[in-house]
Amino acid sequence: MEAEKILAEITDIETRARREIAAASPAELEAWRVAYLGRKGKVLALTSFLPSLAPADKPEIGRRVNQLKQTLTALYEEKTRHTEQSRRKENLSFPGKRPTPGYLHPLTRVTRELVEIFSALGFGVHTGPDVETDYYNFEALNMPEDHPAKDMWDTFYLDYGQKVLLRTHTSPVQIRFMKKNQPPFRIVAVGRCFRRDALDARHSPVFHQMEGLMVGQDIQFAHLKGVLVHCMHRLFGKDVKVKFNPAYFPFTEPSAEVSISCIICGGKGCATCGQAGWLEILGAGMVHPQVFRNVGYDADGITGFAFGMGIERIAMLKYGIHDIRYFLQNDIRFIEQLGNG
Repeated sequence: MEAEKILAEITDIETRARREIAAASPAELEAWRVAYLGRKGKVLALTSFLPSLAPADKPEIGRRVNQLKQTLTALYEEKTRHTEQSRRKENLSFPGKRPTPGYLHPLTRVTRELVEIFSALGFGVHTGPDVETDYYNFEALNMPEDHPAKDMWDTFYLDYGQKVLLRTHTSPVQIRFMKKNQPPFRIVAVGRCFRRDALDARHSPVFHQMEGLMVGQDIQFAHLKGVLVHCMHRLFGKDVKVKFNPAYFPFTEPSAEVSISCIICGGKGCATCGQAGWLEILGAGMVHPQVFRNVGYDADGITGFAFGMGIERIAMLKYGIHDIRYFLQNDIRFIEQLGNG
């Protein structure tokens, strides 16, 4: 092929390539690249004519073929870049998927609320192990071997011979804290507890408690009453009434069961409160002197109070939940109903 014809072919290829790539869709772009720049494409085919050219024409034809290849490569890269940018803009124009909001579990919400209430009163927050020994769970809390008070708890023993068990309440945290710290102090302990209860609407073998302890000089029952009345008002509103009835706990003396006026009927009597108008909500009392002696304190020089409440019990009353099993079923519909308000 003569040099003039090759130059004309180069011009024609460039013209057609520009026209076709301008009209090419994203799906046709690769086919265009193969047709013009591929190993069997039109540009590479031009080099097959170089050996037949006159020596004087070869440099110019070679330069024009290389120039054509560079031009078409630049056209392809520009088109590819423009196509990708358009695709991104199209994707951004699609309506976004609304994220599914997460909700706090009601037990988490109540626990956080309680921690906030007592933190504002100067109580520190502490935790302890789920697996305990008989000493921390019973003996140090004034329940030695064969003490009849142990019948109040139905315990999961992991090793009865070594007296290793799943704690039945959060009171062992008090003992562990007092063995390492000296009064005055005020703390709350939060965590899981375990008892051999049959699972039904009101009972669960796994539940959560918050335990409170305040120890110092001249701590009186009036201080306990003031703290708990404040807590109940923060949880259920200032209109709720709080009542203290005499009770027995081996680690407190005197002891009391604390009830609030029924938040369902306002104290008039309904099915929820058994027509009594009151709902028992927690146990409390002044720390028994023997508990202080067990941790090495001078029982004659200090006093203190302790209280314990079930987180599930608080949540059931606060949110009108009638079955404790809902807390354990991981049903997202149950969590969504309560929301985060």
